[in-house]
Amino acid sequence: MTDVIIIGGGAAGCFAAVHAARFGKSVLLFEKNDKLGRKLRITGKGRCNLTNNSDIQEHMKNIPVNNRFMYSAFSAFDAYSTMDFFEEIGVPLKTERGNRVFPVSDNANDIADAMEREMKKSGVKVVKKRITKLITENGVCKGVRAGGEEFYAKSVLIACGGKSYPNTGSTGDGYTLAESVGHIITEIKPSLVPLVSPDRYCNEMMGLSLRNVTLNLYDRDRLIYSELGEMLFTHFGLSGPLVLSASSHIREMSPDRYRILIDLKPALSPEQLDARIQRDFAENLNRDFVNGIRKLLPAKLIPVVVKLSGISAEQKVNSITKEQRHKFGELIKAFPVRISAFRPVDEAIVTSGGVSVKEINPKTMQSKIIEGLYFAGEVIDVDAYTGGFNLQIAFSTAYSAALYM
Repeated sequence: MTDVIIIGGGAAGCFAAVHAARFGKSVLLFEKNDKLGRKLRITGKGRCNLTNNSDIQEHMKNIPVNNRFMYSAFSAFDAYSTMDFFEEIGVPLKTERGNRVFPVSDNANDIADAMEREMKKSGVKVVKKRITKLITENGVCKGVRAGGEEFYAKSVLIACGGKSYPNTGSTGDGYTLAESVGHIITEIKPSLVPLVSPDRYCNEMMGLSLRNVTLNLYDRDRLIYSELGEMLFTHFGLSGPLVLSASSHIREMSPDRYRILIDLKPALSPEQLDARIQRDFAENLNRDFVNGIRKLLPAKLIPVVVKLSGISAEQKVNSITKEQRHKFGELIKAFPVRISAFRPVDEAIVTSGGVSVKEINPKTMQSKIIEGLYFAGEVIDVDAYTGGFNLQIAFSTAYSAALYM
């Protein structure tokens, strides 16, 4: 018999394994992939935004779903603890815009490899098998079944992720195992996911990346998210950091409910923008409208903006009325994109939903239903915005579980 069995060799599983071993426990970690940390190795476009260099309050503010559940775990192990841990095991870190923390090397493999080295050093045994069943007796988890064999332990941790990026092994096994012993799984939805638009002009602008724009997301007429940053037009709609963050504010998706208005020139007030347009017009008085705004906007955006403005592309700049000019300015400050759906869950960075937090002790991460069963990471119904907050949830919950196992 071993002290601790961990199901899943991702961020939460490996982190818990290292710490449980450091606390003197014998640890057996099960991973069905041939490589540990497969999803971790591709996060942050392969750079790994592993946490956010900010205090507990800032992390709590960036968790739209069940943030109060995280308070004890963050108090036990916060972002600064995470940064200290990785620097201590040989991964130098840096902080970038928005307090996002990355390895100095910009290589996510360095994070995964360092944890793997630390696991070996701490005596963690890794078994490359898929867990098919939890072994329980009289409300107590005694072990697991994998590949026809049974393995017994004093504590079992489910840390096998959600349903996002299934090709990395996140296929929802944790939900199935938890449900099999009586846990409630809340609705599984994509979060931090690209958004689908019925507006065909998104496809026309496919590949266009916008920087320093403000994205405003509306739930009918109510503004629910506004942020400055980067975004991207795609063949299906919208993607990029701003869009992924906006997606986590959308709770019940329906075709006519949500819309986005993009301020293409957030640094300029409406009056300043109008003055800028007038200057551009003054330099291009005898040109067609479509050619008179080339300095103002990216080339791929111009035909679409011209169409939406209602001003003919061939209309001479010198004949554009004040009213037309003002409407054009309003369009630049509020470029509309309708939202009709999320992209599939397998394109999401994280999964929203999971094992109900009502059934997990927030201090210990132990199940309130099955003694000796613990949870960490994305399998729990807690998710955050982009910026390193989701990985910090994985590390903090993993630490708490390791401490109490």
